Amino acid sequence: MIDHINWGIIGCGNVTEVKSGPAFNKVPNSKLVAVMRRDAAKAEDYASRHKVPKWYSNALELINDAEVNAVYVATPPSTHKEYTLAALAAGKPVYVEKPAAMNEAECNEMFAASEKQGVKLSIAHYRRQLPLFKKVKSLLEEKAIGDIRFIDLKLTQSAKKNIVAPSEENWRIDPAISGGGIFHDLAPHQLDLMYYFFGDAKTVYGTAQNQAGLYAADDIVTGNIAFKSGVLLNGLWCFTVQESDVKDTCEIVGSKGHILFSVFSDTLKVTIDGQQQDYNIPYPPHVQQPMIEKVVAYFRDEQPNPCSAHEASIVMHWMDSMTRHSE
Repeated sequence: MIDHINWGIIGCGNVTEVKSGPAFNKVPNSKLVAVMRRDAAKAEDYASRHKVPKWYSNALELINDAEVNAVYVATPPSTHKEYTLAALAAGKPVYVEKPAAMNEAECNEMFAASEKQGVKLSIAHYRRQLPLFKKVKSLLEEKAIGDIRFIDLKLTQSAKKNIVAPSEENWRIDPAISGGGIFHDLAPHQLDLMYYFFGDAKTVYGTAQNQAGLYAADDIVTGNIAFKSGVLLNGLWCFTVQESDVKDTCEIVGSKGHILFSVFSDTLKVTIDGQQQDYNIPYPPHVQQPMIEKVVAYFRDEQPNPCSAHEASIVMHWMDSMTRHSE
């Protein structure tokens, strides 16, 4: 067992500024001791601003730092497998940003390496640990809206709007780096919640196209999932609508009512037998902190894995199935 987790971050970009980075020093038995970015000046600047003792411009140097005993991979997806395998080979447990990899095959390779080497690996599907979505899960488990019939999931945004990152971070629309387009950046949050709520799927299919031709990646995806429980999901992702048509909704419909929530904001409305209740469950200041607490506990052998690479590979399989182009 690792008594105290001394973290090293590979890729200290935008996601680590508020969402995750500061949380490593706020969780018990956890400390951020080193960061790495290929741009040495940016790595040094991050370390200075966040009071991190060490910084590197080479990932292997961080991985081989004797003080670092756990690694957080927060680079774009194209390097997730490379850095994860290197850290696992060095015997250091890894926490990897989502999507876990470029595709299901890479994710399975990471999982196999973790199992073979006996080194722990967790994936940052952190929304499943946020209080708002834990509330949704409890409502479903209590059958507050009866037996679940179907889910209608929609995410639309304009080409001018980016929900989670500055527009200059355009690697998200480069399939060679992101594995796809904006769908590959945002849909893992949504689809992991669907797996967390409803479990395994019986069938998954979909269609992806590049309609607007603004970049190389697909800008519209449709997806359908038939869960083994019998629940059906219909999903739509489009990233070129006009700004008045922007949506972020997930509606779960049951035999006695429905749950309506947003995945990227804190909206939650529950209607049972015609009576609506609005919930106010705000996100924490550092949205990954609840998940990082679970990961630290897992690395210290105190709790089970909060999200395994095997679970992440299932979500990657769903995404691959929805975006695979017909011959």
